[in-house]
Amino acid sequence: MSRFVDAALAFPAVLFTFALAVVAGYWLFVLLSGFGFDGEADGGADAVGLSGALGRIGLGGAPVAVVVSLLVAIAWFACLAGGVLFADVLGPPGVLAAALVCAWAGTRLVVVPLRRATRLRPVPSRADFVGRTCVIRTGRVSGSFGQAEVTAADGSSALVQVRQTGDDVFGAGSIALIFAYDAVGEFFWVMPYDAELDPHRPL
Repeated sequence: MSRFVDAALAFPAVLFTFALAVVAGYWLFVLLSGFGFDGEADGGADAVGLSGALGRIGLGGAPVAVVVSLLVAIAWFACLAGGVLFADVLGPPGVLAAALVCAWAGTRLVVVPLRRATRLRPVPSRADFVGRTCVIRTGRVSGSFGQAEVTAADGSSALVQVRQTGDDVFGAGSIALIFAYDAVGEFFWVMPYDAELDPHRPL
């Protein structure tokens, strides 16, 4: 055990040991909190810049958190193994260089099929709800208030904010048709439901 600790804290493995601890802590937080990440945009502007840098070395197109985690984990393991097996042959700088190459190659092997799978899966959008019917869940719907439950094409449902432009009476449980989405206010415009206007009605 002491040899393992010494190897993990020796150069060059030590460069990635603490980074690996951060990665492990991040995924533990995700697991316990249920907090997820949203593709490459995870982390805001910093992640977008990092995503661009990863793309320039052939590792773009996959969630940044996944790519960075793979890079760190593979580089750490390669440094650890190389430091024990090939330190006398390559020297610490050579082991570090070989570990970085291994990390890039190993991560790319995972990223390429992951990128293809991501491209095949359509990205859900709030605009997908436009043209669908919804069930009003509040006692009324006005120009500034209202909620409804809408079911997506995959069968999942969501509670969304809805508004209307007229004076139509919408009670809880009534059906309405979503005809537009307001991106600024983050709500949907609804109108009275007419089965003939529903594009998703059975033929």
